[in-house]
Amino acid sequence: MSESSSLHWQDYHHSELNAAQIYAILALRSEVFVVEQACVYQDIDGQDLAGENRHIVAWLGGKPAAYARILRHEDDVAIGRVIVAPSARGLKLGYQLMEQALAACQKHWPGERIAISAQAHLQQFYGRLGFVAYTEIYDEDGIAHVGMEFKV
Repeated sequence: MSESSSLHWQDYHHSELNAAQIYAILALRSEVFVVEQACVYQDIDGQDLAGENRHIVAWLGGKPAAYARILRHEDDVAIGRVIVAPSARGLKLGYQLMEQALAACQKHWPGERIAISAQAHLQQFYGRLGFVAYTEIYDEDGIAHVGMEFKV
């Protein structure tokens, strides 16, 4: 069996995550967003366990291989913290992750606007998924970002 065929995708309401799962997710986010990208910021922001917020995870060998967080706001939903684990890069999980996240948004909040604060260098990647820019490029924690929204 290939590594990618043993992937297990999950769409969790935050209340469905156990301590070990949230710990593994936060460890991955810290590994990539804080350490690898050398970006000192407060990743644990109080939103992981709030309201209707959800977590999309691809588990591989008991560890998160890909992850995205969906935040429910009054007027939209926002996909963020989009990540593929360093150990899973090359398995082409980026598109699968975003397809899972978009499906979760449409399942839980049909018809709602879907937004993302994308790293600017990934604008074409998100564009191929149906996102279009609605802001100019801006700085977020020392990294160029662009606001994008999903257009069907």
